Amino acid sequence: MTARREFLAGVRDALPLALGGAPFGLLYGTLVTSNHLPALVGQSMSFILYAGSAQVVIVPLLAAGTPALIVIGIALVINLRHALYSAALAPHMRPLGRPLRMLLAYLLTDEAFAVTITRYQSSVAGQPVHVYLLGAGLTWWLEWQIGTAAGIFVGGQMPANWPLDFAMPLMFIGLAVPMIKDRASLLAAVLAGVLALGLAGLPYKLGLVLATLIGVGAGMLADARLAKRKIQGSPTG
Repeated sequence: MTARREFLAGVRDALPLALGGAPFGLLYGTLVTSNHLPALVGQSMSFILYAGSAQVVIVPLLAAGTPALIVIGIALVINLRHALYSAALAPHMRPLGRPLRMLLAYLLTDEAFAVTITRYQSSVAGQPVHVYLLGAGLTWWLEWQIGTAAGIFVGGQMPANWPLDFAMPLMFIGLAVPMIKDRASLLAAVLAGVLALGLAGLPYKLGLVLATLIGVGAGMLADARLAKRKIQGSPTG
């Protein structure tokens, strides 16, 4: 597949999810307005920081005058999961130049990682999947900037009881379910989900990070054991 087709495939796959996640950008924009932060600050955070869940968490902290070091620390903890994403994608990105790797790292989101790692798993040698990530990442980036601007613009005109925060969980469920293809991935997903609920009370979203690490670890162990059993059960094993 050519780079152009790979780019368009990324845009095509990202577009439905971007539309589904648009309410989250709207929610962030309204949060900026309701916390009386300047519109330029809110929009600049979406442009420079570009970290949806971290932005939603730190806006009230900024409005409350929380010290900058604490705000930065919380944002880093919330985004620890990106270290896992980077570790998974690093082998594929190693041949690329530093500027392109930096751009792709900037555009990497939960959704972009989910569709890109799936793309890599089904790719053939020489397929420019990094261009697919570029197309998908730019689509979500644009959606987030527009969502932020729209949320800031409509601000307090939206009814407070609109449940916009339901959009992200639904989108993540839609991303995760197609990736469950065997017993190991099912174990990882179920265990991570149960732990995420059980550890939700931990501060700074640490429960989510721990649930992810334990779920991934359990899935990897299960996958290795199942592969070993398969080899031992084969006629030549």
